[in-house]
Amino acid sequence: MITKLINEKLISLDLKANSKEEVFKELIDVLYSQKRISDKEKFLEDIKAREKLGNTGFEDGVALPHAKSSAVLEPAVVIGVSRNGIEYGAEDGQPSKLFFMIASPDGGDNHHIEVLAELSSKLIEEGFIDSFLKAETNDQALALLLEKKDVLATDSNIETKGFVIGVTGCPAGVAHTYLAAEALEKGASALGYQIKVETNGSIGVKNSPTEDEIQCADAIIVACDKQVDMARFAGKRLIKTNVKAPIKDAKGLINQALSSPVYEAEQGCAQSVSNKASQARSDMYRFLMNGVSHMIPFVVTGGLLIALSLAIGGEPTESGMAIPPGSMWNQILDVGVVAFTLMIPILAGYIAYAIADRPALAPGLIGGWIANHGSFYGAEAGTGFIGAIIAGLLVGYFVKWITSVNYHKFIQPLVPIMIAPITGSLFIAGLFIFVIGAPIASLMDGLTAMLTSMSSGNVVLLGIVLGGMAGFDMGGPFNKVAFLFSVGMIASGQTQFMGAMACAIPVAPLGMGIATFLGRKLDIFEKSELETGKAAGAMGLVGISEGAIPFAAQDPVSVIPANMLGSIVAAVMAFSFGITDSVAHGGPVVALLGAMNDPLLALLCMIAGSFVTALTCITLKKIRKARLMAAAA
Repeated sequence: MITKLINEKLISLDLKANSKEEVFKELIDVLYSQKRISDKEKFLEDIKAREKLGNTGFEDGVALPHAKSSAVLEPAVVIGVSRNGIEYGAEDGQPSKLFFMIASPDGGDNHHIEVLAELSSKLIEEGFIDSFLKAETNDQALALLLEKKDVLATDSNIETKGFVIGVTGCPAGVAHTYLAAEALEKGASALGYQIKVETNGSIGVKNSPTEDEIQCADAIIVACDKQVDMARFAGKRLIKTNVKAPIKDAKGLINQALSSPVYEAEQGCAQSVSNKASQARSDMYRFLMNGVSHMIPFVVTGGLLIALSLAIGGEPTESGMAIPPGSMWNQILDVGVVAFTLMIPILAGYIAYAIADRPALAPGLIGGWIANHGSFYGAEAGTGFIGAIIAGLLVGYFVKWITSVNYHKFIQPLVPIMIAPITGSLFIAGLFIFVIGAPIASLMDGLTAMLTSMSSGNVVLLGIVLGGMAGFDMGGPFNKVAFLFSVGMIASGQTQFMGAMACAIPVAPLGMGIATFLGRKLDIFEKSELETGKAAGAMGLVGISEGAIPFAAQDPVSVIPANMLGSIVAAVMAFSFGITDSVAHGGPVVALLGAMNDPLLALLCMIAGSFVTALTCITLKKIRKARLMAAAA
């Protein structure tokens, strides 16, 4: 593998450069001449951008400038030697003489990471740097790189004194991450300790310690310039430093960690993703929160653009709210629809990402898309946000299992960029298409038949069913079945069904908007929910029920029952008042534009249902908060 990224033509043993930038340009010229990059200026720009994040000069005259760049055609490592040395800004103040420039493709494969691991091992090998600087030909230099040494023989007789854990990571996740990991492993071996090092690199978090391993560890060394989960190390001796520290003195760092005080997680950190009463929430909650937080911008952007275009440019028609052809509001509506189309896959993708990191992102997104499009499995509507949550969790745990297998070192680099994404995508696609899909399609057919059979019965009972379905999944299969049934009844001249649906549709988002306003001082909503509540209220005004999805995904136990109860109240009141709607749309905007027979009574139904939802949600959240506080005490 190393010969694919490093060869004698990518070695220059006599650099002419006299400055740091001249070194960059000279090495980039070599990469360009070997057709490893397509644009010298672009790659130089990316190298400089990485350098701004932190100087890549090490001690002992070594520097590792690197970048992930769209200009890279094929990953490569170009090596240069300056006989006189260059002022590079290394921490020891000495000039740099040996340069390894790593060119990584932006979004491409990660074979170069394996080479970097081998390179890291060589750089901290005793005597390697001096020998390399003395090499007279490119062939000699390459031979030094390829030379294998048995380093285990000297360590096999050392008695194991204990077990330590390391965590490494640099901003770019390329060079320093793996150099620091290698240094910690060598340092621990020299001291007689076993070690497990978690790397937070460009291919994701790898080799994470288990809970049992953390409990057994004598000390933790966090040498990382990236944010990592520190709460898991509470109660252990821990030292936190930058990623370069172990490269400079790994043994000294390990000894410091062994005598460091016990780490206590900060309260602010422990509560950063939940409110003050939520310390007992599980990993499942964190996974859902990750998906919801990434979905919210799509919900808000799509919802408000659709709301704006329909409110200003829309007109009521028999087929629903429509914007006249040729109006610029059609383009704005289309942009909003794109955001709405993406929000469900984003929810699934980032739930999966939270569980299994980058390898799970692509299959999670694909699974969310399939879950949201019933055409894949013969249903008229997809599974909505509930299906997305299921898809994200299934993909996340499946990919986590796939990546946990101990593969051969030549296959390992393919796992995060090929094996895990492909198998994860096929797994979730097959599951939805061949296993989950058929029951969903049958369920939708059954619900439609049930509503049809009830259409001539008790309107109160029908209002309970229609309202409950409207508030249950906000754009999901239950909501869609109730909506399509009501639209179909318009064609037969029975517009009272659509009237009930039109009053029930906006209740969930309006209710969440009211709940976040009333509950602002009660400490039962996240800060993100308070902001999302404003957007949800705006969406509710034009009948976009999806505005409540982030709340339901984040806390389904409190939100879904509240949405259902409020929607039932609105639908039953609408049936009781004889509200009708002649267009396939809902919300206050339809009433105000004259599509409903009694706009004032229709608005009363919507307002009543929304306040029922808001007050129910606040009550359930307060009860849940009290239980969590009691459990924590």
